[in-house]
Amino acid sequence: MLTTEKTKTNSSAARDGAPRKVPQQELAELIRRVVREQPVRDLHTHLYPPTFGTPFSGSARDRDASGLMLWGIDELLTYHYLVSEVYRVVTTRQLPYESFWRMTKREQADHIWKNLFLERSPISEACRGVLTTLERLGLDVESRDLDSYRRWFAEQDPSEHIDRVMQLGGVSRITMTNAVFDDNERRRWLDNARVGDDSRFAAVLRFDPLLRNWPSAAEQLAGWGYAVSDELNDKTVEQARQFVRDWIDRMRAIYCAVSLPPDWRYEGGDDQRLSSVVLRKIVLPVLAERDMPFAMMIGSKLRVNPGLRDGGDMVGLADVASVARLCADFPANRFLCTMLARENQHELAVAARKFGNLMIFGCWWFVNNPSLIDEITRMRVELLGTSFIPQHSDARVLDQLIYKWDHSRELIARVLVDKYGDIAASGWQPSEQEIRRDVQLLMHGNFENFLGAGAK
Repeated sequence: MLTTEKTKTNSSAARDGAPRKVPQQELAELIRRVVREQPVRDLHTHLYPPTFGTPFSGSARDRDASGLMLWGIDELLTYHYLVSEVYRVVTTRQLPYESFWRMTKREQADHIWKNLFLERSPISEACRGVLTTLERLGLDVESRDLDSYRRWFAEQDPSEHIDRVMQLGGVSRITMTNAVFDDNERRRWLDNARVGDDSRFAAVLRFDPLLRNWPSAAEQLAGWGYAVSDELNDKTVEQARQFVRDWIDRMRAIYCAVSLPPDWRYEGGDDQRLSSVVLRKIVLPVLAERDMPFAMMIGSKLRVNPGLRDGGDMVGLADVASVARLCADFPANRFLCTMLARENQHELAVAARKFGNLMIFGCWWFVNNPSLIDEITRMRVELLGTSFIPQHSDARVLDQLIYKWDHSRELIARVLVDKYGDIAASGWQPSEQEIRRDVQLLMHGNFENFLGAGAK
């Protein structure tokens, strides 16, 4: 009798135009296909369009040595992940850091290719990422012919290459990170009012020194014409707020962001008092006024090994309780947050269950490895359902968008196959329409919705 009633119910639903439930044997392939097909809005990268200059171009006359748009095989091979990795196998006695940094970009890439790809199998995630990128671009990975890869990239037009990479990575829009206290970048915004006009890219105002070193930031603001002082009096607060407003407007930023060390504490001791005051009196009031989120990336210890430059940063345990207090104290503000330490991920996900104004996102840097992406994504789904943002690329080289999203989609799909399978086993058979709705939220909609009407 139960089977008959269930059959009647399903037949009635079909006649009423309800979504067709997906048979169990088709479910896994459908989920993988939906995840592959869903365009993603990449919420955090360090990428730029050609208007910011490119140090590599098919035409020598178009090259800009200080340009910010990084792309091509030599940039892929000299990414700081691989610089750190090569020093695992070539000691500083064999090649001192200063000797490596005196090499040309091409020489550095040759050195890394030789030691990590030819003399050892490239099985680390960073090495594998280079191979995935080359293969997806249609290059012959089996040939191991670095010069042929260079020739291919040299033939590409930078702007057209962006379109190709975005299509292969399934990325609908790229979110930049625009550091206003970086002289090179700030000059480009000031010298060219249209520098940020490329519709493929959205800007994010990043101002780490405001929170990490207020006296130094105040000195710079004063030099830029803002009447501020070390003392956070009413005049300084209003002038600093105006600085944030001015740069939000100039960049047309969609959110503001900072990177913070693991020992950062909201309302911490005397050494962190200024950081909390700047956040409470300057940053968060402006963002509430503009209806914009504030992103915090917490957990990087800078230059633990300065010889490695960008590759010399380390991970540390952050304070989730500070994030929770901010969410509680500023309910009119919205907070995006990612943390670097694996040990922080569970507590951060639990905090997100308690505060609707907290959106956790991505597997950042040292946790952007397949085993940890799988673990963290499973835990987040189990605690938060579909109400988080599973990944961002954090790409610094344009071509990395391809492998970072290829690899992440595979892992996200694997988790969803298991989780939809679990509810199907309980009798709740998801439809294709429902699966597409959920995947759209995870890969695009949650970020879009969290931005707010004023920042899209």
